[in-house]
Amino acid sequence: MTLLAILLGTLAAGIGSVWLAAWLSFGIVSRYTQHMLSLAAGALLATAFLHLLPEAFEAGVEPHNLFMTLLFGLLFFFLLDKAELWHHGHEHHHGDAHQGHDHHDAHDHDHDHAHSHATDTPHDQGAHAKPLAGGWAILAGDSVHCFGDGVLIASAFMVDLKLGVVAALAVLAHEVPHHMGDLVVLRQGSQSRQTAVLKVSLAGAITALGGLAGYALLDQLHGVLPYMLAIASSSFIYVALADLIPQLQKRLSSRETAAQIVWLMSGIALVSAVSLLAHSFILH
Repeated sequence: MTLLAILLGTLAAGIGSVWLAAWLSFGIVSRYTQHMLSLAAGALLATAFLHLLPEAFEAGVEPHNLFMTLLFGLLFFFLLDKAELWHHGHEHHHGDAHQGHDHHDAHDHDHDHAHSHATDTPHDQGAHAKPLAGGWAILAGDSVHCFGDGVLIASAFMVDLKLGVVAALAVLAHEVPHHMGDLVVLRQGSQSRQTAVLKVSLAGAITALGGLAGYALLDQLHGVLPYMLAIASSSFIYVALADLIPQLQKRLSSRETAAQIVWLMSGIALVSAVSLLAHSFILH
């Protein structure tokens, strides 16, 4: 009975939060495509600094070890980013040579790519966008984060069934704004909304795997969780600072700049508010 409850709770929290985020991202706020970049950056940074890292430090692990994990996580995602860009560039170079494109055309293509996010419509971006550099980092960080959520939900169910339900609902709630940011990142380089939702849903399904592992190996995994949270944090920080915020660093009117700041702060406030509500709900 407990194992079935863990499976249902983790799947509802992991995948349900993705679908709710998709409904919000592609429905209610889909018209604000550029503003969503600011919202995503704020949500990812807030998730890392206000939710994951404090939870990791509360476990009582040596801070130096957690900061080392965070540092190596950032370096790892930087190298992953490099490998992805190199592979993508190699494919483009091979394709251009095969089709007989001259150097000038290739240069124009690269130049257009560099400015595509600022000038293209979402449909145009999907038609010729490169795979976004932060895509793999987002999916890797999401998978680690969701695994950790699954372990936490499993531990709550093993204490009390009602506490497990509350924990699953709390995880679902605080993951929604974070997954909205994930979908924005993946949508930038994805050919379709369905592909972006599918990828994040698969990462969300890792929550169930974490739940199963937590049920079987809770004592052994307890000491590893803080490091998993630090690794997940490093992926969100890297994507926000290396990919999203540079896209926002362009000359805009004072009104557009103010809008960027408002949406960035909204992403931070949304994650903060939902996390506080989720934690207070669990405590009560």
